[in-house]
Amino acid sequence: MVFDLDMIKAHYTSYKSKVDAARDVLGRPLALAEKILYAHLHKDSPLKKYERGKDYVFYAPDRVAMQDATAQMALLQFMMAGKDKVAVPSTVHCDHLIQAKEEAHIDLTVANEANKEVYEFLASVSNKYGVGFWKPGAGIIHQVVLENYAFPGGMMIGTDSHTVNAGGLGMVAIGVGGADAVDVMAGMPWELKNPKLIGVKLTGTLSGWTSPKDVILKVADILTVKGGTGAIVEYFGDGAKSMSCTGKGTICNMGAEIGATTSTFGYDESMSRYLKATGRAEVAALADEIANELTGDPEVYANPEKYFDQVIEIDLSTLEPHLNGPFTPDLATPISQMATRMVEKDWPSDLEYCLIGSCTNSSYEDITRSASIVEQAIAKGIKPKSHLTITPGSEQVRYTIERDGLIETFEKAGATVFANACGPCIGQWARAGAEKKEKNSIVHSFNRNFSKRADGNPNTHAFVGSPELVTALALAGNLGFNPITDTLTNENGEQVKLEPPKGYELPPKGFDVEDAGFIAPIENGSSVNVVVSPTSNRLQLLTPFVPISSDEVKGMRVLIKTKGKCTTDHISMAGPWLKFRGHLENISNNCLIGAVNFFNEETNNVINYAENKYMPVPDSARAYQKSGIGTVVFGEDNYGEGSSREHAAMEPRFLGVKAVIVKSFARIHETNLKKQGMLGLTFVNPTDYDKVRQDDTVDIPDFAEMTAGKNLTIVLNHADGTTDSFEVAHTYNQAQIDWVRAGSALNKIREEAGVS
Repeated sequence: MVFDLDMIKAHYTSYKSKVDAARDVLGRPLALAEKILYAHLHKDSPLKKYERGKDYVFYAPDRVAMQDATAQMALLQFMMAGKDKVAVPSTVHCDHLIQAKEEAHIDLTVANEANKEVYEFLASVSNKYGVGFWKPGAGIIHQVVLENYAFPGGMMIGTDSHTVNAGGLGMVAIGVGGADAVDVMAGMPWELKNPKLIGVKLTGTLSGWTSPKDVILKVADILTVKGGTGAIVEYFGDGAKSMSCTGKGTICNMGAEIGATTSTFGYDESMSRYLKATGRAEVAALADEIANELTGDPEVYANPEKYFDQVIEIDLSTLEPHLNGPFTPDLATPISQMATRMVEKDWPSDLEYCLIGSCTNSSYEDITRSASIVEQAIAKGIKPKSHLTITPGSEQVRYTIERDGLIETFEKAGATVFANACGPCIGQWARAGAEKKEKNSIVHSFNRNFSKRADGNPNTHAFVGSPELVTALALAGNLGFNPITDTLTNENGEQVKLEPPKGYELPPKGFDVEDAGFIAPIENGSSVNVVVSPTSNRLQLLTPFVPISSDEVKGMRVLIKTKGKCTTDHISMAGPWLKFRGHLENISNNCLIGAVNFFNEETNNVINYAENKYMPVPDSARAYQKSGIGTVVFGEDNYGEGSSREHAAMEPRFLGVKAVIVKSFARIHETNLKKQGMLGLTFVNPTDYDKVRQDDTVDIPDFAEMTAGKNLTIVLNHADGTTDSFEVAHTYNQAQIDWVRAGSALNKIREEAGVS
């Protein structure tokens, strides 16, 4: 089935002329990312040269995708926007709320019962507003999007940071918060600062144990978790063309871990093959007609330093398999060095669990390469030393690998097949014994490995690698095992060596599925009644935020001064908290409970001067609220790194935080703060962070005069009677300042729509 074919045809009909016009205006050849961006200019942003990294631009994305955890808040906000139907094709995917515990069938049954209220809400609100609904078990949003909706040259946004996965099919696909999704679904222009461009030239070809995953692990090593912030990463070169479409998707997917706006590849034969294999031959034929415009101009790739803001070159022929971690996805170790480094760093060597799958690495190719290692193990008499788990990316992939005997292969080795859902990758893993908080190591093929993310244990050292390498490590049970050089002892006491993995880019017998899990909305949903019980602890209708006043940014208290890495997992944890994603009041009870308090180096324990005692962060915020005192949060670099979850902005807003002041922001989180009508500010001088004391009161005296491009002033009133004053910068343009004055971007939409 081809979704939205008329929309794709219309886009391709006008695409080339738009690209030609942009090329004329800029007076030079264009990179692929530029072509797609300029081809999606909203009418409110006329065609002209926009400066990278500076100008804000309005775009008109082709579609919106939402996963169930973020869709709840996004659709609760959309319900307030006063619209009858979404303006662009949109979908909801139920993948985040399914906990991995036993095995696929059991876990899915439990999830359907436990989340019945939420699933019914999402299904009914989707039906009412014309949104496609993918039921629980259908698969992980990004794999399902790649299989059904992504198309070369398109532009989409999604309420998940790994929306960027669709770059594997030549899209500009960007992760956003739910308020951004509301803009697009409501037919409003979507705003983005014109991204810088990072070019990654790939030469040579992958072979042996090296996989596409190792490309992004290496790029993360080079750029770090914030090196891609504000930029689109565009991959090109013969090496890029030599990789499969799903391999490209893996690389783009984990581009979220370097902070990139998105990543993308030019259209090539691998994409054409994938489109045809997934039932979209018509889309492939349309793309073929304008293939030259669905990739960067030849002059750009021939002289990349002239056209990109930064260029990286990687020789795939010499690239080594990597493991990245622990606790951060950019700490890279070539597998040949892991045995030595794990001893130097005192990383636990024994591996109890090895996990493959997730939205990053759950394609048919990934599974077949891993299965080839398991098949070798069975033939050579090797039993896994670690527990191996497999998470298929979609019901289509799961059904096809079962048909082809691959699930049986894994089960012969004692592996567990989890449901087609996010599971352990996002903390939805009921790992036995995790509550003991024992120091241990795991390896997985996921994208993130922050502290506590997979199993809630802060002492779990999680390392990221390719599915085939993770499978080999499961056989060895040891973090330092190098399958390229090392041997394993089989059941007969013999030393045996693994051969490099082999897999299939696409199923030789084609993809197959009985029930993909899609439910289309009715044509006219006006009669559909969406019910939210006022006594529900899972769902809660929203009340518009009240605008911040000048009086409220005087005499503010320091809610918390966070120390070190503060990701969205620290600000709004996932795992068991996912069940409250549709209930702002309840989920606000996890606000900043994972952040480290600079003043005592503890989590969820801060001093409250309204009650003169230490208490959990959310309790302290509520106590200040009750006393009529505003609060401010201070932080360090790349604050808000990680997920797109807007709850990390909505919760502080709900609890009375007026400003978040940090050394630097991750892109999505800064945007989410703006959308919710609060202040996201950065130190002009990062050392001013050191001046903040826990007993300070904080003023922003020039808040009422806030204008685009002009710094604000922070005054710290110390308890000893002294003061410190310094400037903070912001990136708000006038429209975003208007959001603050209105209370939120949604309030502004409601005003313009005449909704009271």
